[in-house]
Order: sequence, then structure tokens, then C-alpha cells
Amino acid sequence: MGIYLNPDNVNFEEDTRARIYVDKTMMIREINRFMDEGNKYICVSRPRRFGKTMAGNMLAAYYSKGCDSHELFSKFKIAKDPSFEEKLNKYNVIQIDVNGVYQITEKKDWFLKELTKAVKKEIQKEFLEIEFEEDDSLAECILKVYTETGETFVFILDEYDVLARERVDQSLLDEYLSFLNGLFKSNVVRPAISLAYLTGILPVVRDKIQSKLNNFREYTILDARELAEYIGFTGDEVKDLCLDKGIDFEECRRWYDGYRQHGFEIYNPKSLVEALETGQFSSYWNMTSSYEAVAERIRQNFAGTRDAVIRMISGEEVEVNAATYLNTMDSFVIKDDLFTYLIHLGYLAYNMERKTCRIPNKEIQQEWFAVAATNPDYAVTDGIIKSSRELLEETIKGNEDAVAKALDVSHIHVTSNRSYNNEDALQSAIYLAYIYALNEYDCFKELTTGKGFADVVYVPVHQDKPALIIELKHNKTAESAIGQIKEKKYFESLSRYSGDMLFVGINYDEDEKTHECRIERFEKE
Repeated sequence: MGIYLNPDNVNFEEDTRARIYVDKTMMIREINRFMDEGNKYICVSRPRRFGKTMAGNMLAAYYSKGCDSHELFSKFKIAKDPSFEEKLNKYNVIQIDVNGVYQITEKKDWFLKELTKAVKKEIQKEFLEIEFEEDDSLAECILKVYTETGETFVFILDEYDVLARERVDQSLLDEYLSFLNGLFKSNVVRPAISLAYLTGILPVVRDKIQSKLNNFREYTILDARELAEYIGFTGDEVKDLCLDKGIDFEECRRWYDGYRQHGFEIYNPKSLVEALETGQFSSYWNMTSSYEAVAERIRQNFAGTRDAVIRMISGEEVEVNAATYLNTMDSFVIKDDLFTYLIHLGYLAYNMERKTCRIPNKEIQQEWFAVAATNPDYAVTDGIIKSSRELLEETIKGNEDAVAKALDVSHIHVTSNRSYNNEDALQSAIYLAYIYALNEYDCFKELTTGKGFADVVYVPVHQDKPALIIELKHNKTAESAIGQIKEKKYFESLSRYSGDMLFVGINYDEDEKTHECRIERFEKE
């Protein structure tokens, strides 16, 4: 048992003793299956605070010959799976927290040399009967072990991508990538490795078209495929936790849900645990140095990013091509690259079917509000956000002039930021002007109703406020918008809603660039 070679199971044991622990051990079954099928090179990337280190500790505790983990795993789901005994504690595991080693290395240029030296020393100590040369590479050391004993290795590298994210000297990054390439792409070394499991925030770093590690199968926040339910906490798991803690599940969903994949609602585990332990729904996410690396580009409206950010702050989705980004910190060529990076960081969520990105939940929305509040280029946006609470109150009071004036400001703002047709721009103005409503309402866009589609509908989470059915018109009248709501019976779509409703008709005059509003209260019988 060493620091890197054949670690014990103490780290995972401590993880399982946490006050809130969710059993993710069935992930081991999937990894075992990959190994059996020859898919033994795996890179699992996800945002910070999504349990990467805990998953690595779990795999190390399961595979490592440096411990006996039968009892530790006996109370978890994997213990009942047929594959459990087959691979339990039967491999030489090399587990490395790359970020941890890099941060404590005083001379960063010596990071790789010092790490390699330390791991080789542990291998030589474990296999005294094998003759190693001083200049043997790590790959040559494990190959000698395999050749003379038949024993194979499992590599678990946590935060493998730290050098790419830290933007170190290019020569050091190239040396590091070559080191990984020598370990994991050599056909000579391949038989000595039973599994290479890499985790990081970024997927495998690509060098233009080809990757030095293109033999790795990638499971990302864009698409985790078979591992989707192990990225974070699922909706079902969170529902059980909320029930156990007496926490409002729907409010929890509004704050921390949003990363959906393959039928799973996925929550940020760290933030959720904080909320459950404190009993407070709040933002436990802080903008990090990883975000700051691109913050200036957002401030500069790099490739139109500011315009798209304003749309997403108002609750919209924007199209993104996630295939162009090379997964490095110097490869932001177009806006899509920047947004793809922010998806990997967790500041945006990705919709695989629509190829769009959006702000995932209320917690992350608070962080984007902070961007608007501290950036002079977002001064108008920040003003609209801060006024949106008052606007909701004035709408409920029936103050038609206040609504019209607020939309004058919002519409001009969103229209000036993009070349959208008037209908789309007016909807964007509504979303932005009523952004505060998302704290108390669910927003439905183009909602299927009695005889058509209502433009925007806000339904309160708690029925202490009226629902808002908003119909938009161009160069007509606000009265005609109200008339359409009534004629097409848009209110019938809210048959399960027992509270009051407000019909809000809005007309935009393109010549005058002004809005007209009419509000009527509808009381259900």
C-alpha cells in the first residue's frame, strides 16, 4: 500500500460516512462491463462539485489490491450484482490527484519528473524481485511488471486536465500530454493496463483535429451516455432526500435541477447537500478562476457573446455548436467555443436534442445576475432585472402604464442587441422584464391552450398570486390581444389551476416603438 500505488479504502470510507451520501456504486458495474468489452480507456468529465473525486475514490477502493473492501461495499447496491466479486481488490491501482500534486510541487517545471519518480519508487518497492533501470519510464516499469508477473494495472487520474486549465507553459503541457500518450496509446504497454479512468472538467484535450488520447471513450456533461445517472444526483434520488429531510422538492428542483440527459434530471450534488444540511435554498456556487479565464471575453462581447448572454439571462436558449471546441484555454475561436467551455464548467446546460444551451437553474442564474451587476456593459440589463420585481407587483395591481413603460425599455434593449424579427424580440423583452417572476412562477412559452398557443403564461408555484396569460400583438391593439385570449379560451389550459388569472394584452407599435397594455382579471367559477 502506497500513496499512489495500491491505495487503501479510507478515502471512500470517509465519503460514505457523510451525513448525506447517495449510493452510486452501481457505476462499478458499468465500468466492469467496459473492461470486459475492451473499452478500458475512459475519460469522464463534468463540472466542479459534481463528485469526480468521490467516484475516483470509490473505484480505487473497489479495484485496489492494497485493501480488502468486502465489508465496506457489503451494504451498497453493487454487492448484490453478479460482477461484484469478480474484480474486487484484484488490481494494482495507481491513483493520482493530478491537481493536488501539481499545486504542492514547488518548481512547476519539475512537476512531471517528481510525480513519475514518486510512482516509480513505489512500484520498485512493491516488486523487489524485478530489476528496474534508473532511466525506465513509468510505462516501461508497468510493462516489466506485467511481463514478469502477469499482473495488470488500473490507472485513476483525477483532474487530469489541470495543466490545460491552468494555462501553463506550452512546453510543460506538451510534455504532460506526451507522458499520457506514452502510457495509454502504446500498443506495447496496452496489455499491462486493465483500465485507465481519467476525470476532469474538460474532455480529452484535442490538438486541432486529432487528440493525443483519441483512444479514450468520452463521457461528458454534453453526453454521458451510459453514465448519465452517475454524473450527479438524479431527480428520483433528490426526491427521496427531500422527503427524508422534509424539504420542498419542487423548490429544490427550481434551484438546483437543469442538467438533463437521457431521461435523467441531474442536480449539482455539492450545492444540493449544502441546501439540505442548512435548510436554506441559496446559491452555494461561486464564480471560479476557471470562469474568470473567459470573463473578459464576455465583457468585450467576444463574437456577440454579450447579446446571447442577455437572452439566456432572460430565460431563453441559444443555439450552440459544441463540436468545434478543442478543449483548451487558447482555442476560443468563435462564440460556440466559449459557450461550450461554460457548459463544461456548469455555468450553462446543454440540450442534446435541440443543440442549444441555457442557464440551468436559479442558483446559476444568481451568478449571471452578478455578472450583469458588476459589468458596465450590462448596466441596462441589470437595471431591468432590478426593476422586474416592481413590475410584477404593478402588473398584479393592474397598472397598465407601468407595464407598457417597462416593456419600452426592455424591448429596445433586446432589439438593439440582435437582428431578430419583432415577434421574437418582443417575447425576449417580456422574458427579461419579468425575470423576477421566475422566483415565484413557472414560465411556459407557446403553451398549447384551448384553441391555439398562448404566447407566454406564468403560473404561480403557490396559488397566492394570480396566473398571467400574456398575448402579444404588433401594430394592432392591446384590446385585440385580450379578445384573442378570450376567444381562443387560452385559460382552459389551466383547468387544474384554481386561483385567479390576469389576462395581459400587449401591443407593440413598430413606428412609434412604444407598447400599449391592457389587463383584465378573470375569476374562475
